[in-house]
Amino acid sequence: MPTIHLTTFVAAPAGRVFDLSRSIELHKKSMSKNREQVVSGTVSGLIEFQETVTFKAKHLFKNRILKSKITAMKKPSSFTDEMVTGDFKSMKHEHHFKQIENGTLMIDIFHFESPYGSVGKISNKIFLTQYLKKLLEHRIQVIKQYAESDKWKFILE
Repeated sequence: MPTIHLTTFVAAPAGRVFDLSRSIELHKKSMSKNREQVVSGTVSGLIEFQETVTFKAKHLFKNRILKSKITAMKKPSSFTDEMVTGDFKSMKHEHHFKQIENGTLMIDIFHFESPYGSVGKISNKIFLTQYLKKLLEHRIQVIKQYAESDKWKFILE
């Protein structure tokens, strides 16, 4: 099972970064180039433990639907979302937030398993892992940009 591990320094308090990472509005903004829409579940605000959200977006030349559920949450240090339904065989995204002296270390651990057996494993190596890594890096940069500026107030207040 491929795993993408990303660690990012954010010059903002852990609680702010934690909340921005759970914001449905900021998620939609960060994925706007994929025309992402919320189609059911928690459609606005901050997603909470045991809640679900279903997104529809265009990825890899196809409209895709992904329903995920928050399966673990420890405010403000971590939460985990897992795919309920979607194109992956399985998907789990761990979000960790560690307060340090001058900000927050944001740690994303993204596990996924492609369908289609060995064909899926080959696609992971050829393009899918890199595609997902770039998608996550873009999302992380949007969270960082909002957290380190006054823009966070428009999302969280």
